[in-house]
Amino acid sequence: MPDLTHMLKHLYGNDPATLKYQQRRYAALDAAFSAEFGTGKRFYFSSPGRVELGGNHTDHNHGRVLAASISLDSIAAAALNRSNRVVIYSEGYTSPFKVDLAELASRANERETTQALIRGIAARFKELGYSIGGFNAQISSEVLSGSGLSSSASIEVLIGAIFNGLYNANRIAPQELATIGQYAENVYFGKPCGLMDQMACAVGGIIGIDFQDVAHPLVERIDFDFAASGHSLVMVDTGGSHADLTADYAAVPKEMQAVASALETTSLRDVNEEIFHARLSELRRLLGDRSILRAMHFFEENKRVSRQIEALNQNDFQGFLDLVRDSGNSSHKRLQNIVSPNSSKEQGLALALALSEDFLSTCETGACRVHGGGFAGTILSILPTSAIGYYRQKMEGVFGKGCVTELTIRNTGVFNIMSS
Repeated sequence: MPDLTHMLKHLYGNDPATLKYQQRRYAALDAAFSAEFGTGKRFYFSSPGRVELGGNHTDHNHGRVLAASISLDSIAAAALNRSNRVVIYSEGYTSPFKVDLAELASRANERETTQALIRGIAARFKELGYSIGGFNAQISSEVLSGSGLSSSASIEVLIGAIFNGLYNANRIAPQELATIGQYAENVYFGKPCGLMDQMACAVGGIIGIDFQDVAHPLVERIDFDFAASGHSLVMVDTGGSHADLTADYAAVPKEMQAVASALETTSLRDVNEEIFHARLSELRRLLGDRSILRAMHFFEENKRVSRQIEALNQNDFQGFLDLVRDSGNSSHKRLQNIVSPNSSKEQGLALALALSEDFLSTCETGACRVHGGGFAGTILSILPTSAIGYYRQKMEGVFGKGCVTELTIRNTGVFNIMSS
């Protein structure tokens, strides 16, 4: 295996312990690749996970979001093969994922599988006029499924990067790799996701994304040194199941779009707020109060993202934290994606937020909010780095050991490290 130290420093920083860990990790990846595919030239790729900093449930109505890539990532060793097949071994799975690239039509029996993502990405590459071909790959990921850090998007962008590196000389821009990943997830995998996750994984760093034109979203890189703030990002997994929450998730965009439709537009981004408020009484009778409250959340959250970006650009970290708290309050009270209306006993997100708010009141700084879709899963806390140990102890006492993950923002998105 070649010496990757320089590139690993670029991705993971200069901390000796972190570099030693990553060197062991890539060596294990390389050994696993050799065990399955033998020796020979190979390339190494990395695709980060992501964290949502602002814009809760805004992207599906052409709104703005604020996101960042993180140091937890998915990595791959990959090499050309002489077949027209993709063969991927992934850590934690006993059997490889195999896709024949001669057959690129969507398959109903592959819905919600990794094979669907591979086939969909390859199909979209071909539709766009890019080159595809067979490869062997070994994948390992720290962005665990169900962690709230966009494991699917990280893998989608990683697979796109392998096709890009092996067959297209890395000429496809990260933003386009993101849209290709979204296409595969929407059309082949069968999940109607937005583009925020893939874009954050592909572009890297802290980014604001404006989806007013969904086909050509505006991406703004934000130059802010989060580590220098003396605060850390911490994810808390409350352990709730998403199994019975499909209807809850689907109701959020459906109700927002119902308001837009009643006002003769296709998304809330195009709604005139003055007209919305002037017609509140009519909209209440037509759609009910929750739809109104969710629309109100969208309007304010969309503007709040712009204010968050402005605060970071002006190095106003306290102002940014205030806006994060406002976002969390709006998600709780207006968007109402903290507790499922069908559950009275399981309210993990609400409990985690209440405990975090109590803890942060003793710190006199920091913020917390729901992270991602809501109803179950994870919350995001931003707290003084010196307080993480105490916070971990408090939260693990309720939600179990390992529920707290400290996150570091990574300034590099998807990356082709080098070939051996």
